[in-house]
Amino acid sequence: MNNEGPQQIWYTLTQAPLLWLSLTLCVYLFALFIYRRCNSNPLVLPVFTSLCIVASILLITDTPYETYYEGAQFIHFLVGPATVALAIPLYKHLPRLLALWRPLSITLIIGAITGLLSGAFITLWTGGSAELAISLMPKSATMPISMAMAEYFGGHPSLTAISVVITGIVGSVMATPVFYLLRIEDPAIKGIAMGVTAHAIGTARAIQINETMGAFSALAMSVTGVLTALFMPFLMQWLQHMGWLN
Repeated sequence: MNNEGPQQIWYTLTQAPLLWLSLTLCVYLFALFIYRRCNSNPLVLPVFTSLCIVASILLITDTPYETYYEGAQFIHFLVGPATVALAIPLYKHLPRLLALWRPLSITLIIGAITGLLSGAFITLWTGGSAELAISLMPKSATMPISMAMAEYFGGHPSLTAISVVITGIVGSVMATPVFYLLRIEDPAIKGIAMGVTAHAIGTARAIQINETMGAFSALAMSVTGVLTALFMPFLMQWLQHMGWLN
């Protein structure tokens, strides 16, 4: 009876939505504290640290992801309003955005196509299946768009979600050293690169570094998501016509 007590209490708690919502917020605050204590080191990004901690808790407690999502889905709902709020810094830099619309358009189109084809080519070149290639193609788009595109074309949305997170984290970590090596100092150029390659995670990192950088990253992230949804059907047809996804 005494042995079943703690197990029954834990089972009851895991079914309560507020448990996982509260746990996620507490873990993120803890990760944010570590991030600030480490002088904003990209290796301890709050998103990455929180992901590792929450995933470890779910594995240790043997909690299904569906149970966790039911409790923490309110945070997922806030992704939409947070994305719309990125229009505020964009509006502040509207004159410069209009002045650079030609090079921006070319860059974003090439970036979206490169993101899609690189995922497919690298996967197929290393011996991956066509299904795996489809799952990794939209890795540089925001998660709702990438998961929807992967599922529509026969990929694994769960695998796509993981690839999106890894892409965002790796892009955020590598961005600063790459900018330093290439001697890129313009915050607008940095922001575009972050938004195209590292989507929302990179944009969050860019906003912390510089407001202008964050504004251009938000623009690049949004447009890249739209272009990914537009270009992926055509690129899928081309890859199938070439016999690489059969």
